Amino acid sequence: MPTAPLPQDLQNTDELYRALQENDQRPYGRTRTVTAEELVDAAERFEDRAALAHALLELQEAYTYGSEPRKSPVVFARLLTLFDERPDVFDERLRHLLFWRFKWVANALRALPEIPLASLRQWQTEMRGRYEKAGLGLQPCYGQAYQLAAHIGEDTALAYELWAGRTRTPLSDCEACETCERARHHLAAGDDERALNIWEPVLAGDESCQEEPARSVSYALLPLLRTGRTDRARELHLAGYRRCRRVPSMCGEVGRHLEFCALTGNEARGLELLAENRNLFDEVDSPLELFDFLTGVEVLLQRVEHLGHGDVPAAGFAGRTWTVAGLRAEVRGRADDLAARFDARNGTTAHAERRRARLDRAPLLEALELTLRTRGLDDLAPIAPAAAPTAPTAPTADAAPEPLPDLIARARALEEGGHPDADACWARLRALVAARGYTHPDDPAVGPLVRLRADLLADEAGEAGERDDFATAVALYEEAAGLYDDAGEPGHAAVSRARALMAGAELPAEGADGTEAKAAVLAAAHEAVVRLHEETPGLSPYQEARLLRLRATALGLRLQASGSADHAAPAFAEAELLHAFATRHDIADQASYALQLRAGTHALSGDLPAAVTEVDGLLDRLKAHGPAWHVPRVLALRGRLHLGLQDARTAHADLTEGVRQAAEWPAGTVDTARLHGDLAEACLHLGRPDEALRLLTRSAELDLRRGSRTDAFCTYSNAARLSLDLGRVEDCIALLDSVLAEPDVASGELDDRLAAQLRLTRARALHAGEDLKAATAEFVALAAASSRWDDDPGSHAMIAAETAVLLAESGEFDRAREAADQALAAHARAPRYEQLSGCLRELARLQAKRQGSDGLADALAHLAAAGRVADEARAAGYEPGGGSLETALAYEYGRVNAYAEQFEDALAALEEALALIGEPGPDEDRAGEWAECVRLAGVVEGFQLERPAAALGRLDAALSRLTALGHTGPGEPLTALAARLREAE
Repeated sequence: MPTAPLPQDLQNTDELYRALQENDQRPYGRTRTVTAEELVDAAERFEDRAALAHALLELQEAYTYGSEPRKSPVVFARLLTLFDERPDVFDERLRHLLFWRFKWVANALRALPEIPLASLRQWQTEMRGRYEKAGLGLQPCYGQAYQLAAHIGEDTALAYELWAGRTRTPLSDCEACETCERARHHLAAGDDERALNIWEPVLAGDESCQEEPARSVSYALLPLLRTGRTDRARELHLAGYRRCRRVPSMCGEVGRHLEFCALTGNEARGLELLAENRNLFDEVDSPLELFDFLTGVEVLLQRVEHLGHGDVPAAGFAGRTWTVAGLRAEVRGRADDLAARFDARNGTTAHAERRRARLDRAPLLEALELTLRTRGLDDLAPIAPAAAPTAPTAPTADAAPEPLPDLIARARALEEGGHPDADACWARLRALVAARGYTHPDDPAVGPLVRLRADLLADEAGEAGERDDFATAVALYEEAAGLYDDAGEPGHAAVSRARALMAGAELPAEGADGTEAKAAVLAAAHEAVVRLHEETPGLSPYQEARLLRLRATALGLRLQASGSADHAAPAFAEAELLHAFATRHDIADQASYALQLRAGTHALSGDLPAAVTEVDGLLDRLKAHGPAWHVPRVLALRGRLHLGLQDARTAHADLTEGVRQAAEWPAGTVDTARLHGDLAEACLHLGRPDEALRLLTRSAELDLRRGSRTDAFCTYSNAARLSLDLGRVEDCIALLDSVLAEPDVASGELDDRLAAQLRLTRARALHAGEDLKAATAEFVALAAASSRWDDDPGSHAMIAAETAVLLAESGEFDRAREAADQALAAHARAPRYEQLSGCLRELARLQAKRQGSDGLADALAHLAAAGRVADEARAAGYEPGGGSLETALAYEYGRVNAYAEQFEDALAALEEALALIGEPGPDEDRAGEWAECVRLAGVVEGFQLERPAAALGRLDAALSRLTALGHTGPGEPLTALAARLREAE
């Protein structure tokens, strides 16, 4: 699509109008406003005063919706002067816009406390006089009188009747905006039910405009809660907030959504939304809208501080870092000042009273689950005070600390036994050693400080491995091994080096590809651990058992990577070695691991029943002899095995019990994130998708807490797609908005493909939610990003194809064709036959439907390209999953020609499609496809070609076939069409 020249380079009014049209597509904000200012300067160079009027109208719109009320009246004054001097310049449309904008000026003047009340009333007089002189109805003037009375805090009863009782005119505010004003009138009188009844057409989406229903939604949230409609309030909060977030002219609406969060136990979400809207603190230039926003912000901050979290960070005015308490004090001062200024201008106390009423509201609900990602204030980290490190606080008399030698001995004993309480001991020791003034015990039983430092490094390495941070784990294990050598502990050094080898085997090998390479790396790690085992003298039973477990783990992972039956026997042998050794030395923890490894080897070898039998025996042993903390882990394993056996009910029972028992042990004892994910899978198999959705989001949050951020975002991606599949569009968008706002995602640190998958799901959700503009913008950005994925042209083909369809839905057919060309180029490198065929057919349909015969040539070109894709697929032996590409293409030729009124060609194409489909059979879907083709052929033949007898013969024959096959549903549209044709005769 051609782009207009820069404003300073415009040569004629045609270029000016094109530039104005382009600027109208931009979102409101500084870019649009500055461009509008430049276009007014450019318009003044031309003699065409109508062009100047259009430019001034665009500039006033940019100021109004960019929240710059001080500038809007100035521009309108120029327009009014131009109208007085050259009324002939204003055609019917421009004249309508001019008189409409009188209301915009009245709104702007009310928003400025420095404008005297007398000037506001004078403007109302001016507006009324102009309307009377022009012979226009006065209902809009009475509407402005009512709004001024409501703003000031006067008795509005008479003003409301004078406005609401009058007949609407073409210059009245839109139905949605007037509905909002009427509802707010009754809301102010305390009649929630009446207000909500009036609002219903707007809240339901039957009435809308640029600011509605988002504005009405923000006011209706609390009345919905007060009248018990919590589900409706939740639904509208999600949809309504998205329509107003970050929009300066709707900052008051954002403030009311923050207030809603504060009064429903969603303070953490409120702070998250506040962070998303931090731009509003500095971009809103309307005192009235800023007052509304700041009051909503203070309601939230006041609630958070009341709950004891005044030290958590909060997003606020630019230039400094804020805590909740600090920002609340700043906001309170500014909002109080604005209230005082408005009340001084108006001669009332209305604004201070309204502000106090909002701040005095008690929470309406203790907790309302607003989003799939429920977070509490405890999940938010406070801002640490800047202070020098100090020694640990002295213990109180009733909480005497454990002697340091005892604590060290207990940590090591727990570690050797594999007890989960070891983690807390190591954490306590790490804090003590790091504190200023730490003195290490002079105790031979404890050993030197270097030994303790090695222990702490090994524990830290284990935590890194749990987070899949294998590079860090390798480095820490190697450092720990060196310290163990210095401490004269060769056995511990060997174990640390072996664990470093295993962590290193998990790293992606440079230049390596495929399962064979991974299996070779694990085999090498196994050999190295065996050498360490054999070459290290004086190993304790505990150390030897650890090395045997690492050996068995390496071969188990090799079997998992390769899937080769040849690798099963060595894995079994190592597991048996570990089990025999651990049993002989009564090391229960390692004996349990040996049996788990053996069960896993059975499963990887394809013998799931044997694996279940192994696990059943292990569970009996654990319940009788322990260790008890292994029970939830083994229940999780048995649950996964039953999932593999397609016994979802038993799997659900095992996994549910695993979750319950895992809660009895410290975090980290069991991989609870995976446990919740597996339980979600069981729920899906059992037809309980909503439960699965909650479990997936819980799994992701658990991964986030333990630092496994990539795993967490993968799970969130799955949850978002499931939410979209379930039709929970707003839930999906809200979840992804929250995830995409995470610092490492927003800063680009997350893997670009995973981030793109999150954004792709969000774009599809926006499309499903009928926000075509936002969806198209997201798809265009994704298509541009994916075009640089040289290693993955197939994904780019898919994204570009979807982008093309959305652009066509928006009527941007030139850009749609460009996107389709990109998709075809990527498809040539990595074929996506069905996606490209579907995309091209849909482009053809949309263009023919929108443009009729004028778009036929382009539509047929798209269908010809789809034909080439179908030929390629057939030559490649590709079998489409969604039906024959040739049949779908023939049907689309029929539709496209019908839209373009080429009815003979349309009927011929439909006849070809029917021949390709063939006679219907017992399959319901195939019969439905055939019946739809017959129906369209009947419409074209009977109505467009005016051959009702032939069409009825076709329909009756089709109905007979369907009836004989027992298909009733596919025949209903044919019966209805036949009835219409007979009526027409």
